[in-house]
Amino acid sequence: MRSLVIARNRPSPIEAVLGQRRGWLRDLRRSPTLLIGLLLISLWAMAALLAPLIAPYSPVEQRLSERLSPPSAKHLFGTDELGRDVFSRVLYGARISLPIGLGVVALTALLGTALGAVAGFVGGLVDELIMRFCDAVLAFPSLILAMAITAALGPGLNNAMLAIVLVLWPEYARLMRGQVLYLRELEYVTAARAIGATEMRILWRHILPNAFSVILVKASLDVGNAILLAAALSFVGLGAVPPTPEWGAMVAAARQKFFEWWIGTFPGLAILTVVVGFNFLGDGLRDVLDPRLRHLR
Repeated sequence: MRSLVIARNRPSPIEAVLGQRRGWLRDLRRSPTLLIGLLLISLWAMAALLAPLIAPYSPVEQRLSERLSPPSAKHLFGTDELGRDVFSRVLYGARISLPIGLGVVALTALLGTALGAVAGFVGGLVDELIMRFCDAVLAFPSLILAMAITAALGPGLNNAMLAIVLVLWPEYARLMRGQVLYLRELEYVTAARAIGATEMRILWRHILPNAFSVILVKASLDVGNAILLAAALSFVGLGAVPPTPEWGAMVAAARQKFFEWWIGTFPGLAILTVVVGFNFLGDGLRDVLDPRLRHLR
């Protein structure tokens, strides 16, 4: 009789899913930083997708008769030294910077987590070799090492993206290794091993899914970092090649135009808002995904 009562009170799978979804929505409402981050990123994503429809001019169209025009109704963000519309170039710049940040972080997280998982789960000589190589990469400042790699490969956005991937992956490897070393000693892993689960199954079904939330939070924070690194490489002439409307290159072009403040201010504000948006997103995801912080709220 008691078992029938327990079975009757047990929620159905649909009710369990709906309850979990309500919990996530409640956490989202309680995290203003996450909502602000999602709002900023959504606005820039829409601007990037709709840039051909929103931009009043071509980003590379030159109007020398209107060069260095201040912001006005005709040119909302003014024009640069070649008469190109800054507003149009900022919009099209989102189509470059956002994919760079997302693509670089995706490749970096994939490479770093794979090597970190292997190092933490296999251990021994493999762990030592991977971690010592990570230490060697992390010994250099990220920007300096990325500049050196890009200079060796040659200027260009593709080489800049490759350089950023080679610079950032050790952070993911060390983080994943720590998570694997911690999770592999927990009771549920010991129980899975006791019932005959293979080491590969334990890694893929029990360890990696539980380490995913930590990697997701770091990845969301690193998108802004990757955009900053790409902009910095373009600023020093190692990233985007003119006339590509990349935000870092646009800020670099404004260095000699101090009194024409609009040329560098609006691309700089674009970088600022995107980086702040991804930082807020990462901070909010940490609050939502961390059960200890969720319990405190």
